[in-house]
Amino acid sequence: MRKIKLIALLSISFILFSSQKPEEIKIIEKPISYNLERQKLSLEYLKEHHSLIQKSPTITPKIIVLHYTAGGTIKSNFDYFNNTFINSERKVLKNKSKLNVSSHYLVDRNGTIYHILADTLFARHTIGLNYCAIGVENIGSEKEPLTKLQVIANANLIRKLYHKYKIEYVIGHSEYGKFRNTKLWKESDTKYFTGKADPGENFLIDVRKSITDLNLKSKP
Repeated sequence: MRKIKLIALLSISFILFSSQKPEEIKIIEKPISYNLERQKLSLEYLKEHHSLIQKSPTITPKIIVLHYTAGGTIKSNFDYFNNTFINSERKVLKNKSKLNVSSHYLVDRNGTIYHILADTLFARHTIGLNYCAIGVENIGSEKEPLTKLQVIANANLIRKLYHKYKIEYVIGHSEYGKFRNTKLWKESDTKYFTGKADPGENFLIDVRKSITDLNLKSKP
């Protein structure tokens, strides 16, 4: 009888635990400018590179792409993304579009998360996948590897976005090439592709260890 009661209590506890909502995480709202010119350039990019004709520059998120910024601080990277037009020094990217690169989130080295662009607005951050991808930029580089606090922050953010949008994939920027020649890849220019190393192999391993229960895919 005691055994039956114990099993019943364990079953109730499991149900209660399973039904809990993901833990609320602190996210600082710090939006970059999304002016009319940026909207216009985003719609042009969607049409020219993804063959999508839309009235508004919105996306339906399916993928989360993790990046590192290759240096700088929250302020310097925010200021960079806040520009509507791409830096003239980035000739390869500028030749494809005047639209500046950006992301949806910036994560500082201490794990602080900044929400810089609405999740369902178009951002230029991953060739071929921008139309369905949320970009997460982490302050760091190859010489300055991402931190354990950033691992925790990214894992928590992924959980939140997964439950909100039913995300299917989480990848590193270095892995986006796996989607070429699949139904998810939308890039009209077959020669437009650049090799990437971010956000780092160890970082991806640690993040994935923290979200194994979500069963998110890393390739098509």
